Amino acid sequence: MTSTCVDVKELPNSYIFVADVPGLKNTDVKVQVENDSILKISGERKRDDNPNHDIKYVRVERSSGKFMRKFNLPANANLETISATCLDGLLTVVVPKIPAPESHRPKTFDIAVANINFVYK
Repeated sequence: MTSTCVDVKELPNSYIFVADVPGLKNTDVKVQVENDSILKISGERKRDDNPNHDIKYVRVERSSGKFMRKFNLPANANLETISATCLDGLLTVVVPKIPAPESHRPKTFDIAVANINFVYK
């Protein structure tokens, strides 16, 4: 099994994973979330061998075969809204962040003063 290069960026509202997948179609690549915390990018690079021709490689530098990468996602990753696009040999996976809860601020109430006239007997 081979690997693929991946850059991971953190932005204020999301995490971005950019993987090199040159020559692959979007059907050759899978993006999955395992165990609610692991992003898995996998796929397969196939060699263009035609069994009907005698092929003798002089040099082979491009890797082929299955590849896989796994990344632990942070607790603030929004797993329900992950998106992925594949364009020009780059797979981009966007993992939005769950907004942080607002800090608790003391709540102040206005107190109305009632004017009551008491009559003493």
